[in-house]
Amino acid sequence: MDSVSAPRTAIGILSIGDMGVGIARLLIANDYRVVTNASDRSQATQDRARRNGIELMSDDVELCNTADYILSIVPPRDAFATAKRIVTATESARYQSRTSPLCYLDLNAISPRSSREIDEVLKTAQTPLRFIDGGIIGAPPRQNDYGSWYRPSIPLSGPEDLASVSPSGSNLAAVLNTSHVGPKIGSATGLKMCFAALSKGFTALAIESLTTAHNLGCLPELKQHLEDFSPGTAKAINSVTTMPPKAYRWEREMEEIAKTFEADGGFAEDESMFRAIAKVYRLVAEGTDLGLEKVESRARGKSVEDVALLMAEGTAKRKEKVE
Repeated sequence: MDSVSAPRTAIGILSIGDMGVGIARLLIANDYRVVTNASDRSQATQDRARRNGIELMSDDVELCNTADYILSIVPPRDAFATAKRIVTATESARYQSRTSPLCYLDLNAISPRSSREIDEVLKTAQTPLRFIDGGIIGAPPRQNDYGSWYRPSIPLSGPEDLASVSPSGSNLAAVLNTSHVGPKIGSATGLKMCFAALSKGFTALAIESLTTAHNLGCLPELKQHLEDFSPGTAKAINSVTTMPPKAYRWEREMEEIAKTFEADGGFAEDESMFRAIAKVYRLVAEGTDLGLEKVESRARGKSVEDVALLMAEGTAKRKEKVE
């Protein structure tokens, strides 16, 4: 009698942006089945999913019936609503009973308080759901010319340890390059927030410094002085060139960092600089041509000089409107 092989572990990903696609490719390369529901997304998003071997489900109920794990990788503003979507799907009459609870990993750039709120809403589900708190530190996974993969770090936390979850949790944890920070919900998202505060916070400082230097006519001299006296900073300011397509997401992320430092760091609201930094990224996204940039089709802002130029044009237009 022919043996029947076990079905491949299925990973649901919401949604299929730059990071979601990178993680999907990595999983598929390691023999995981990747599924998503993109029925409410653009045709371009659906086509992107198909091109990368991601199966399209008709709705969230089919997604939850098919997947063993759900990875939530959405803009921070959508994190809570995405968790609610999954709860709603599991309460549908069409949701199928299962021996092992669906495991939900929130990998979004949100505060520990937001993660705890998601944990609470998942606990309201009529059907048990496993919840793992997490974050992503680094760029999307990508395969190099020699076949090996660059993988970001994915810290996780909470009572559930992915490596102990069935099916295939141990392998999945290794493939995704995860680490279990501890048993407390919020530790992993907190780590992500503290890391992003230093990296993306610096990028916002660089945007303002470079733009001001441009307006003063001393940008070349600023760059030269950085090369001579702070070469690490001279290299770091190039982060402004990869920022434009992500600025709309980073606005809310900076607000989540502010919440983290206030709720978990003990800082008062008027001591937080990150609410102001959120406004810098809103200006980039909504007040300059940099906000038109897409990860897959870059045209402007590919040099620090062009970023400074477009930021200067944006602030000048805003000033004209006020006057």
